[in-house]
This record gives sequence, structure tokens and C-alpha cells, in this order.
Amino acid sequence: MGRAEERRARQRGGRRAAPRNRSTETESVAPPAPGAAGTSAAATGGRAAARRGAKKSAKGGRGKAGKKDKSLIRRIFTWKKILGTFLGLTVAVIGAFVWLYVSTPIPKGNPDADLQSNVYKYGNGAILARDGELNRENVDLAQVPKPVQHTFVAAENKSFYTDAGVDLKGTTRGVLNTLMGKGAQGGSTITQQYVKNYYLSQEQTVTRKLKELVISLKLDREESKDYILAGYINTSYYGRGAYGIQAAAQAYYGVDAGKLSVAQGAYLAALLQAPSQYDWSSASATGQRLVMARWNYVLDNMVEQDWLKKSERDAMTFPKPKEPKAAPGKEGQVGYLVDAANAELARQLVAQGAADDLESANALVRKGGWNIELNIDKAKQKKLEETVKEQLTSKLDKKKRKVDGDVQAGAVSVNPKTGAVEAMYGGVGYTEHFVNNATRTDYQPASTFKPVILAAAFDENAKTQKGEQITADTLYDGTSKRPVVGSDIGFAPENEDDQDYGDVTVQTALNQSINSVFAQMGVDVGMPEVLKVAGNLGMDTKGLKAVPAQTLGTMSASPLQMAGVYATLDNHGKKVTPAIIKSAQNSAHPSFQLAKAVGGQVIDREAADSVTSVLTGVVDDGTAKKSVRDNPLRKGQKVAGKTGTSDNNKSAWFTGYTPDLVTSVGLFGEDAKTHAQVPLTGATTGLTSTKGRINGGGFPAQIWATYTFGVSTKVSKFDLETDQGAAVRTSSPSPSTSPSPSASPSSSPKPSTSPSSSPKPSSSPSSSPSPSPKPSSSPSSSPSPSPKPDDPPGQGDDPANPLLGQ
Repeated sequence: MGRAEERRARQRGGRRAAPRNRSTETESVAPPAPGAAGTSAAATGGRAAARRGAKKSAKGGRGKAGKKDKSLIRRIFTWKKILGTFLGLTVAVIGAFVWLYVSTPIPKGNPDADLQSNVYKYGNGAILARDGELNRENVDLAQVPKPVQHTFVAAENKSFYTDAGVDLKGTTRGVLNTLMGKGAQGGSTITQQYVKNYYLSQEQTVTRKLKELVISLKLDREESKDYILAGYINTSYYGRGAYGIQAAAQAYYGVDAGKLSVAQGAYLAALLQAPSQYDWSSASATGQRLVMARWNYVLDNMVEQDWLKKSERDAMTFPKPKEPKAAPGKEGQVGYLVDAANAELARQLVAQGAADDLESANALVRKGGWNIELNIDKAKQKKLEETVKEQLTSKLDKKKRKVDGDVQAGAVSVNPKTGAVEAMYGGVGYTEHFVNNATRTDYQPASTFKPVILAAAFDENAKTQKGEQITADTLYDGTSKRPVVGSDIGFAPENEDDQDYGDVTVQTALNQSINSVFAQMGVDVGMPEVLKVAGNLGMDTKGLKAVPAQTLGTMSASPLQMAGVYATLDNHGKKVTPAIIKSAQNSAHPSFQLAKAVGGQVIDREAADSVTSVLTGVVDDGTAKKSVRDNPLRKGQKVAGKTGTSDNNKSAWFTGYTPDLVTSVGLFGEDAKTHAQVPLTGATTGLTSTKGRINGGGFPAQIWATYTFGVSTKVSKFDLETDQGAAVRTSSPSPSTSPSPSASPSSSPKPSTSPSSSPKPSSSPSSSPSPSPKPSSSPSSSPSPSPKPDDPPGQGDDPANPLLGQ
């Protein structure tokens, strides 16, 4: 290569190294002088080399700085590492599942011989009953009509005939819920349910759920769909002690499984979701509505799957099942006590995570092996049964009065210090009336709810519409049908017999059970706050609307619930959850422990004690005077309580307590044939008004007093921390026939502690009332009312108010 060629090569190298923006380079570098081409080329090459070096140096510097700037997260979570981790975990999970699949055989089924009897004992250890015998008769699937088979598939698993036996999405959801402690919320196929019922236990663990998945997959591969369906319908529990479709067909319809209609099969299939809740004979209105919806769902799915013609489906009517028959050995009160204990045990198993849900828990209870000691006091139980017979059932004569056959009684007695249910009366007999009247929740508690409103007022330090603190001496307008003030929903409740009272104190309003006063008070306190306090005290308020009508006790409740509410008041605001079980042991569940029946403070002690103080006035100067205060069996026992009579006299209540015992008594009107709610009016020739109405101050209060004063002979005082009210009023405002001119409640100043004021009430009022000034806006010379000829003293209570229950 000559010099010229070398020069051109250097020049080319310089041009390649030159910046792309030639204009900028041209402006900053002067052109070489003529004759200095070599020098210029050398200079250009040197500058190019310098620029390349500088650029390389700069690039190297930026690289080091960039590495320093990278965060720890970016260095760790690179896409390669993430992908590798994911693939590794996937391989590990697949490997674990393959290992689990290979190592998990299909076990032998749970033999019936493993089922043991449950043993039930009284509180003193004496045997009450044995239970747990299995009512099951397996049938071949061929004996069950094909359309009836389809009802179960339509109800539980429409893809049963085509799926692989598992619902991966539902199972995954179930495992995650178990890990997070959320309980059972995952779905299961018929195959999985059969595996759980027949091969595994009901325990709520991830291991059990994974085994269920594996065994279901294996079973689906090794057995036919008919084999699995037959096992499922023969091992499932249908309620009424019936396992399997044959026992269920007999228990609900009195026929063999082979003679079931499609409509009947759809009901049995619907039952499997919640047997205890969906049994038509004992279901609440909500339960009946839910099972009816489930029944329709099953039939609609059958139409969708072309298993049933739409014309046939449209022609079907709901097949109401027959009345249940009690199992031998459960006669009298025994069956009620055993069922109540089983229900409580099932709830405890769910609460402590030993079972997924109530149905799984019921299965654990029915499986047997439980040694259950009840809190039932044998002497008190006997006395309660004798009292109901003496004071009520012996006086009923359905041959003379048809309505006498509609009278049902229920009662529960609770120790407020321990929460123990010491006595329970469920009805005339378990074999004669299957539903437990002590635990049923389909009747209104009526005015026995009013103390809850008062408790909310005291606990929330509520004020009237005029801004005055609500106390026992606050004045309210007791005019019948007076519209409540301050509510977005119009409400103007009627007092009993449409009686007007004018301005009355809260104490007098509770004594006389004046609806208009408590409707206004509920709005003053705030109905959401009232329902909150009701729930805290032990009532089931879930789903209830916070409307003024609730002040009249239009929700549903049981004597067991109301006994718990009043026991919490008696226990100075510490939560009491009535417990019928004292202990429950099972070798299969060695770690099981019952929850405590007495909990923490749910309302302020002063608020609870103030309600107790006011409730003594209901007994000593109100609607329970004749039955309780003047009862010849009373020997100075201190008593607080409240009467109640519901819409159209369909139920009548008295719930009351001494310092040591709380008892709630309810009478319910139930048609002997249809079991529909009917009025009690006209029943018996005993403690009723001349209008034939059975009020809370009549039979319920009489039963309460005879029982309580017979078993609670100890005379002790209420230990109250309160300055509320005078409890006992010797006179009441005269009923007025004209409405009070004021439509809004007024309030009197809070009682003064000066000597000139009304004397402070004793925390334990005597059995006879002592005189005290009547805080009323009416003239002091106003005469006290005398009992109406057609309304005996002590029997007046709530009206047959058309607004109640609506």
C-alpha cells in the first residue's frame, strides 16, 4: 500500500469516527489550510480517537453508576428468576399431587358398627336418655325412579354425569378458606360429598380436603356414576333421624323410595342442603321460604337439563310432608331436652372449628360416642312440668272449646350467674307435639321487648326530642294512635283498647305497657341503636330493619332467647348465653371444650340495673300485680319482669327474674292441624279477660309465679347500682278519652336529690307498694283509675294491634 492509500484509509477512519451532526462539527472546527492535508488528517484521526476514548470512558462510567442504581428488588425479581421459581413450584405441586394420588388408596367405608349411642345425663349424673341408633335402609338405585334420581343431580351437581368427580375451583376455594379460617365456603360435587360422608370424617382440615379430592378422582375412574349416586343418596342425612332415601321417604311421606313422586323427590333433594332448617313441620317462615325456593330451583334445573317437561313442572304443587313421629324413648320432655342439647353441641362444634358448618356438625353429633351432661336440675324440671299441667293444660278442654286444642306452652329457666338452663318445658310431649315450644323462634315476643328499648335508652344516654335525658321519671305523651315524632317512617301505634293516658312517666308507661310511649322512645334513642343493644343482649337481630314498628316486639324470638336477654339484665349487663349442656366428651374429639356461658359486659352496669329497678314496678304496680305480686306463694322474693301479648292475641308472655333465677314463659296459638298461627282468644275458662283474651299477666305470669316461688324460696335483694325511677307507683294517670294536645313527648327535669323531691327508690322494693308522689303534669287531685268491669286488674297488656307483625 502506498502513502496515498494509507492517507485515504486514515481519512476514512476519521470520517467514520466523526459525529453524525456534521454541521455542529463544521462550526466548531476550522477547515485545514491548503497544503496541510496530512497534518489535518492526522489531527482528525487523533481527535476521532480521543472522542472514541472519551465516549468509551463515559459509557463505562454510566454502566457502573447504573449498576449502583439498580434496586435490590430488580436484582432479585428478574423475569428469569420468576419464571424459574414458577416452573419449580409447578413441578413440585404436580409431583406432590402425583405422590398423594399414588399413595392414597380408596379406604374402606365407615361401617355402621362404628356408630355408638350418645348418653345424656341430668346435672346430678342420673341418666336421662340414650340416643344415636341409625335409621337407614339401603336400596338399589334401580328401585328409585329415574326422574327422582335426577332431582338429586339437579339439586347438587348438574354436571355429575360428565365431570371427573371433582370441582377444582370449589375445592381450591375451600382449601384457601380453611387456611384463612373462614370456614366452609367451597363447592363440592356429588362424588366429593359421598366421599366425605362415607369414606372420611367431617373435620375441617386441609389434609381432609386434599384426601377428598384425590379419592374422588380415583373413585370416579374406578366406579360407575350410578354406583356413586346410589352411595350418595343412601348415606346422606335428611333430617328426622333418617339416613338414606328409603328412611327419608318413610319419615316424610310414609312411602317407599320406589313410590316417590318427582315433586317429593325434589323436596328430599332440597333438604340435603340444610335438613334441620328445611324440615317443613318445624321450619320458621324464613326456613319454609328458603326450602320452597330450593324446591323450585331443583325442578327448574331438571327442565333445563331436559329431564322434565316444562308442562309437567308447571303443573306441580309443593308436596307438604307428613308430621314427624318421635323415636321411642323420647316421650314427654326427654325428646325436647335431647334435641336442644344436640343443637347446642352442633353450634359449639362449628364455633370451635371442629366442623365446617351446622350440617357437618350435626353429622358429628349423630355419629355418636358423646357423653353429654346437661345443666338440667331434675327437681326444677319436675316442678316446671307439674306447674304447667296444674296451671294450664289441666284446664284445657278441646271437646268443649275447639280453641283449647290450639294452645301451646313453652318455658325456660336460667341461672343468671352461670348461664345454666336448669329447666325446660317444650310442650305437651315430644311424641305428641314434635316442635319444641321453648326454642321455637316463630312467634313475636311483643311487649317483653320494651325493656330492651329502655336498656338502649339508658346505655346510650339517649334524650327526648326536646333534648332531655331519658330517665324513669321522664314524661311522655301516652295518647293512643299518636304519630311518633322524628321518624322518616310514619307510625302511630294503638294502645290496648285504644286507651289514652295523657302525659305519663316512663315508669308508668312500662307498668301499663303503653305502646305509644315506647314507639316514641325507640325513635328518640334511634332504632339502629335499639337493635344493636338487642343483639348485644342476645336476640337474633340479623337482617331486621330498624323501623319504629320493631318497638312493639314484631320480630321473632323464643323463650330461650328472652330468658337470655333478661338474664343479662339480671347479671348487671354481663352477657349470658343460656347453656343446656354442662359438659360433652367424646374420645374422637379429646380437645373439645365448651365455650363459657357468661361473657363480658355488653351494656353498662348502671343501665342494666336501672332497667331491673324499673321492671320491679311492672310486678308490683303493673300488669302482673294479680298473678305475681299478690300470689299467695310469694314470701318476700324480689321480682322484676314484663308481660307481653302479641298481634291478635297469637302469643302471650311473661319473662321475669329474681336475683337468682330467670324464667321465660310463652303461650302460643297454633292450629292443631295446619300449625298456622291462630289467636288464643277464648281458650280455657281461667285467667282471661271478659273479652276472652289471654294476656301475659294471666296464664304465663301465673305459671311463672307458681314455679318460681316453688323452687326459689330464698329471699335475697337485687344488688343494684342505680338512681333511676321509683320502681313502684301506687297510682297511675287516669285514662283519657281525648288525645293529649301535645303530639310530641315532653320531659320532666331529672329528679333532684333534695329532701323535697321524690324519695329515691330502694334497690329492692318490698312486695307491697309504698306511696310516692306521682310525677305527672295532671292535677294532683285527679282520681286514680279503677279497674274496668270487663278488664280484671293485672290482666291488661298489649292490644290486638293490626300494626303488629306488619
